[in-house]
Amino acid sequence: MRTVGGRTDHVVVIGAGLAGLSAALHLLGAGREVTVLEREPHVGGRVSTVDRKGYSVDTGATVLTMPELLDEAFAAVGRSRAEVLPLVPLDPAYLAHFADGSTIRLRTDPAAMEEEIRAVAGPRDAAGYRALREWLSGLYAVQRDHFIGGNFDSPLDLVRPELARLAALGGFGRLGPRIARFLRDDRLRRLFSFQSLYAGLEPARALAAYGVIAYMDTIGGVYYPPGGMGRVAHAMADAARAGGARVRPRTRAAWLERVGDRVRAVRTGSGERIACDAVVLATELNTAYRLLGARPRRPLPPRYAPSAVVLHAHSGRTWPLLDHHTIFFGDRWERTFAEIVRRGSLMSDPSLLVTRPTATDPTLAPAGRQVLSVLAPVPNLRAAGIDWARVGPAYRDELLRTLANRGLGGLPGAVEVTETVTPADWAARGLAAGTPFSLAHTLPQTGPFRPRNLVRAAGNVVLAGCGTTPGVGVPPVLVSGRLAAARITGR
Repeated sequence: MRTVGGRTDHVVVIGAGLAGLSAALHLLGAGREVTVLEREPHVGGRVSTVDRKGYSVDTGATVLTMPELLDEAFAAVGRSRAEVLPLVPLDPAYLAHFADGSTIRLRTDPAAMEEEIRAVAGPRDAAGYRALREWLSGLYAVQRDHFIGGNFDSPLDLVRPELARLAALGGFGRLGPRIARFLRDDRLRRLFSFQSLYAGLEPARALAAYGVIAYMDTIGGVYYPPGGMGRVAHAMADAARAGGARVRPRTRAAWLERVGDRVRAVRTGSGERIACDAVVLATELNTAYRLLGARPRRPLPPRYAPSAVVLHAHSGRTWPLLDHHTIFFGDRWERTFAEIVRRGSLMSDPSLLVTRPTATDPTLAPAGRQVLSVLAPVPNLRAAGIDWARVGPAYRDELLRTLANRGLGGLPGAVEVTETVTPADWAARGLAAGTPFSLAHTLPQTGPFRPRNLVRAAGNVVLAGCGTTPGVGVPPVLVSGRLAAARITGR
């Protein structure tokens, strides 16, 4: 593994999202002096919770899996994650409603899920689920340490015994057809493959290797931190401060002071000079390359994942159909992916994720009130030229009507929508192509072919975050911080 050369005593981490904070904790554990700079008033990045007139709203990611990665980060500075960041396991992880009126609870306990499947789809699919669970576990075991959790210096690093095992598991086939080998019921196939959309891919075209995302949800389990998703970042920042780091919100990195190919200091927007021996850029890729004054050398233009419209709302009532995470699947599933991924159009038959965190933590809202968010996948700004200033309010109303027609009667008049976030808003926050899901995990943007965390433009700068290895999602960005730290420490 290639590492940063020269002294690395003091490292400046730019960006206090989960990737940057993960890097900071692992660097501290290796004895480095660390300063973390964050331009926003609070830490967390895309995993943040804000207070809005007594309501705690998760403004980014709402699904937390693989807490053992957090355990590793806290353990690096001698802290116990369980003591500083309690997590509540969600059961069911998701409640799924289908167009035919049926409902399936996604349970992570194997016996409970098998019984659920037997009741809704029969014994054959219950047996198929057991085989699917074994296959997903095998996929994760093969990919965990090297393909997900390892640094790549070149594509040749793929040539390992694990590659042959991944091929033997069918990891280079397509996810949708592979899931169909185990499950006959179309509803179950959707429930164990929709996760590929997190990686910017439709199940029918995603590599079967991306079944590891379904593993994280359906076997690893889904959790929620009391107080909101932002508690994750705040607990990490507190642990970093206790470990000796300086964590500085409201401090924007303006440019990097360089001598030759090495960065000697970070200059802030206020003109302050912060001397350093190495830098971790835990920012959007476009921000990282702007600070570096360079462009990545790639034979193909970047392909970005679909975006999302998110409605943040609250209500004085709730509905029996809603759990913490509830998916409302439309009828025309394959058409949905074709529309948002290939045609660049809005879903004609939407599949929607509704999150009600007050189902788990009522303290997020005033007594008797509920916090709700609705997520609708939509094309990113490069895939579709939608005028979101005009379309956004109408689409908001359409989504509310859609949910009302699917069982949430009276929803439009019973909720107060406090914010509608569109791809234009994501772009205004600095997210390329107006998507919070960064680069899609196509084959040319996967593993050693994804933008690497070592850059040619500077010998002592490392990247972290969802745009670099290993990729998008809370678990991958936590890993990316650890991988960035390893490039500096050699561990």
